[in-house]
Amino acid sequence: MPLSVVSCEEMNMMCSSRIHLSLFLFTTSFFSVHTTDTIDTSHTLSDNRDDTLISSNGDFALGFFSQGSSKNRYAGIWYNNIKDKTVVWIANRDHPLTDRSGTLRLIESGGRLLLLNATNATIWSANVSSSSLHTPLARLLDTGNLIVTDANDDKNFIRQSFDYPTDTLLAGMKLGKNLVTGREVYISSAKSNDDLATGGFTYRCDPTGYPQMVIKEGASIRYKSGPWNGFWFSGSKVLSKSSIFSFGLVMNRNEVYYYYRLLNDSVYTRLTLNGSGFVQRWVWFNQTQNWMLYLSFPLRNCDTYNVCGAYGICGNTTNCSCLNKFEPTDPGGWDRGDFSSGCIRRTPFNCQDGNVFLKYSGIKLPDTERSWYNASMSLEECKVACSTDCSCTAYASPNINNGERECLLWFGDLVDVREMSPGQDIYIRMAKSGLDSGSRKREILIVTLSLVIGILILGLSLLLFYQKRKQQEKGRLRHSFENHEELELPMFELSTIIKATDGFSIHNKLGEGGFGPVFKGLLGGQEIAVKRLSTTSQQGVDEFKNEVICIGKLQHRNLVKLLGYCIQGIEIMLVYEYMRNKSLDFILFDQVKGTILDWPRRFNIINGIARGLMYLHQDSRLRIIHRDLKASNILLDSDMIPKISDFGLARTCGGNETGAKTSRVVGTYGYMSPEYAVDGIFSVKSDVFSFGVLVLEIISGKRNRGFSMVDHSHNLLGHAWMLYKEERSLELVDSCVEYSSYLSQVARSIHVGLLCVQEQTEERPNMSSVVLMLNNDGMLPEAKHPGFFTARDIIRTETSNNSNTASSNNTMTISLLEAR
Repeated sequence: MPLSVVSCEEMNMMCSSRIHLSLFLFTTSFFSVHTTDTIDTSHTLSDNRDDTLISSNGDFALGFFSQGSSKNRYAGIWYNNIKDKTVVWIANRDHPLTDRSGTLRLIESGGRLLLLNATNATIWSANVSSSSLHTPLARLLDTGNLIVTDANDDKNFIRQSFDYPTDTLLAGMKLGKNLVTGREVYISSAKSNDDLATGGFTYRCDPTGYPQMVIKEGASIRYKSGPWNGFWFSGSKVLSKSSIFSFGLVMNRNEVYYYYRLLNDSVYTRLTLNGSGFVQRWVWFNQTQNWMLYLSFPLRNCDTYNVCGAYGICGNTTNCSCLNKFEPTDPGGWDRGDFSSGCIRRTPFNCQDGNVFLKYSGIKLPDTERSWYNASMSLEECKVACSTDCSCTAYASPNINNGERECLLWFGDLVDVREMSPGQDIYIRMAKSGLDSGSRKREILIVTLSLVIGILILGLSLLLFYQKRKQQEKGRLRHSFENHEELELPMFELSTIIKATDGFSIHNKLGEGGFGPVFKGLLGGQEIAVKRLSTTSQQGVDEFKNEVICIGKLQHRNLVKLLGYCIQGIEIMLVYEYMRNKSLDFILFDQVKGTILDWPRRFNIINGIARGLMYLHQDSRLRIIHRDLKASNILLDSDMIPKISDFGLARTCGGNETGAKTSRVVGTYGYMSPEYAVDGIFSVKSDVFSFGVLVLEIISGKRNRGFSMVDHSHNLLGHAWMLYKEERSLELVDSCVEYSSYLSQVARSIHVGLLCVQEQTEERPNMSSVVLMLNNDGMLPEAKHPGFFTARDIIRTETSNNSNTASSNNTMTISLLEAR
């Protein structure tokens, strides 16, 4: 996301340009509400007359208001064209008026702007103290900036509200510090929605060492963004390229500040700090007439400042671990989950004994409060500088936009490190002797070999058992197919398949699933995929027969096409059309590959799966319930068109039937509906539940099964439900997805996904309704509590109701077989 650093002159131009954002609040006096943006010394704004100033483009208003249930009166600025008043700046937040007697007055002497009460006592004052003001004016600009200037020189501001923000940052504002005057501009939270007085949290650009964005609660640090890398802050994974705004960091000898500017001035957007200490980006959505949450941080435990202590690293899947070649300072504390003591080097370094620098990649760079920076030094020069100073603990090139032409040195312990993708590289000073780990490697090798031998012996025993059982099943299958007259698919000779796959060459192997290995082949000029039943596969005669009979009768754009089958000797195989992009899970859950799935592609995949399911449920010759819909059973062709596959567990229903009950529960944990997993009741609504899980996985890029958050124990469904109830649904979206142009479609897709996973079957929509909801703009019903709210619930429920439950991960199909 290329973001440029702008000059001071460019910023001045930005401040005078037309920008839509959330800013300031005040009131006018006897001017017409719609015709003036200015007051002078001869006029006042009065609360009891409901006076307001309106910016020339009509975007912002300045006047008096009350907030929530409070009777207090404030002077401030809000968006003029939004029905529900959204305040962006407050003059007297810490000194509210208790009645409507307030007046806003501009004093000729020095151009002071005063807020007075009924006794003309000064409640708030915007002091200017400039003898150069001859004819002072106060004007509300189109940017939401309230300025005091001279009528004869409106280019130079004597004072501006942009220099004194409250809890909102608007486009054109500078969040940072003037290094000449020492004045700092930052935003601070309100105490509550009703009490707008200054709260306990602040968000600022800290220039100490190398600049970072910091959230503080009082004097305590809650979050640090990491250093600026030329495009974004090193630890700000939530920030991505947007078509709405760009942002950057300016550093020069006079000032250091963060800014953002609008790329589309027809959009309202604002950055706020709420009373809980969360920085949030909001975008106004005209279609729904409400504010949509674009981003929010800090998000997770790893965003908490210094959560893992010195030389500890916070991971994406686990809490804390030590950097390589480091170990816990207090192992007992770490066992108890107390990571505050951090880590130490296994081998302490001493400058006189010779040191080396070890490279660590894919991380958020450490806290730069104690650092030194040089913009023109190469990485090699940076290494030399660190090597010659024994107090230097690490070095890096912070700006990925400038090759390796910048140098950042750290002094003291390294803190606030976390895994990041994409991340940056850092070189940490280590003792040369500490890198000799040959004896430790030998110990690990011996233990590993012993474990492997044990596994091989166990595996061989299981293999012999399954081979015997499969031979019996295959004999029964051949006899069954020889007497089956309804098959509409060709049966290929084994020699044909062997030739097509080059003898099942390892180079043609595409992967392996529950059925067995899959090989790529070429048959009659057409690329094919051959599923070969493994001798250790838990699937067998019934699943194979079901697959051939069911899918052989189906034809749809979003269903995989079965070309034929082979039964010969001990071999059982299915022949499909080849899917160039493999299965959805292969791409979706990979941090690197997942980046190719932009929002339009993800939505098209969701929509295609929905249409394929609708065909199975109501439009095909047979009403089919898939019973094992999951990411690994969605294949993607060369155009990323989704194809539902693997019908080995499918069931057909006759007439108007929509479901049945079984004592043989099959499917995959994480995707099975509650009524099916617990009571064996399956229906088309069971597939709808699985589809809902799949929708939330596609949007988030996370698996439902195995999903975890530090601050709660819910699975992906529970997490999505919590965000939905708190009107923060967009936080669910995969961080690598740019969706600012599709806010309504994204929010709607999340809503539909939650409707599909509702606990009660009758409350879930059918697939024809789902297709309509995804592709239309009508109102959606309120989503209710999802089934299997936490990952623990499904395991506890299933094991208590089924004595034969088999364990499984999120990609393995399981079967609970009835007793013989």
